[in-house]
Amino acid sequence: MAILLQSLRLIDSASVQAPKDYIYTGSEIVLKSDAYKGKIEQVIDCSKYLGSKGWVDLRCFSGEPGEEYKESMESLGKLLAYSGFSKAVLMPNTHPAIQTRNEVQFLKSKSKSWISDLVINAAATKDCKGEDFTDILDLNQEGITVFGDGLNPISNPDRLMKILQYLQKFNGILFDQSFEPLLALYGQMHEGEVSTKIGMKGVPNLAEDVAVQRNIEILRYAGGRLHFQTVSSKAAVEKIRQGKKDGLKITADVSLYQLLFSDEDLMTFDTNLKVVPPFRGSEDRKALIEGLMDGTIDAIVSNHQPQDFDAKHMEFDLAQSGMIGLQTFLPAMAKIADELGWPLLISKITEGPEKVLGVQNDGLEQMTVFDPKENWVYDKKSNLSQSANHPWLNHELQGKVKFVINKSHFVKVP
Repeated sequence: MAILLQSLRLIDSASVQAPKDYIYTGSEIVLKSDAYKGKIEQVIDCSKYLGSKGWVDLRCFSGEPGEEYKESMESLGKLLAYSGFSKAVLMPNTHPAIQTRNEVQFLKSKSKSWISDLVINAAATKDCKGEDFTDILDLNQEGITVFGDGLNPISNPDRLMKILQYLQKFNGILFDQSFEPLLALYGQMHEGEVSTKIGMKGVPNLAEDVAVQRNIEILRYAGGRLHFQTVSSKAAVEKIRQGKKDGLKITADVSLYQLLFSDEDLMTFDTNLKVVPPFRGSEDRKALIEGLMDGTIDAIVSNHQPQDFDAKHMEFDLAQSGMIGLQTFLPAMAKIADELGWPLLISKITEGPEKVLGVQNDGLEQMTVFDPKENWVYDKKSNLSQSANHPWLNHELQGKVKFVINKSHFVKVP
């Protein structure tokens, strides 16, 4: 099967290239040549589209096992592919947690039919509680190299140090959403002027700043590789920047929605905007943008966290944290494309996360093709997730994925 992608503009980390004709051969994407003359079965006009290497998401969640009603593996697999992602890291916060060979084998079996490639982040401590270690070396025998407790920070410094030491036996990487839970205790949103105005207990930047600094110093002592997830504060970005300058093996990501919302948006008490870390202020957003531009922050993640109706439709301080974010990922990027540019945005969901995972992918075996201008309505009918916890539901959005290619898979997105 040969498909001609006519007049497609590819994006790389430097620019949006001039339109060219590409051919999908059934296993890879190559420039059009006479070798395929007479073999083309389908021609697709891509003159209005942009394309790039396949997208990689370093942080998404499934409810399965244990909470399949929020998001099953089947629905997540479809959602990832139709949202443009050819690879995704699945976090360990299920019931039971992803912490033994049994859970890993179960998820591998469930994702066999996926179009997207699955990378499993196994729990570093049992039940992600930060106390007893999981059998890290045994899990590595099952092919796991990414460890961390997902939604829960590894706040015990002794545990963090020993995990970093264990992972060096096979060049593993520790993913950590670093914050000090006791400094964030009972917090509902960012601590600042807005939280004071509306009478809500705040989470200070200090909760993140202290944990990031501590973990950098532990990494400096223990060695290894540490990836900071969902960075949100100005000081945290500065500390990570300095750690990289010092030669430490540090990488970092930011949730896409941190670049779109601020604590002022919570004046409406919309529980769909209750997330961890919370939306910060304008100075923090500016620092995140600068961190993306200078390479301090390596990747942008969806932080897709499905929550059911009952978990969100209650008083703000009782509602669960989290927002779905896969299907709205492209429209969210479109909203900041004029500010950051498509080359930078695409690099943070392709080369950036590949660097974090230690993946080298110079060819074009995966590709995402999208229309940055197409309008569509995000509603109950078009929503592919089993959950609906997003503030843009029932809104018209701009930017739609058209095709996803991953080796032998060519998928047209409806």
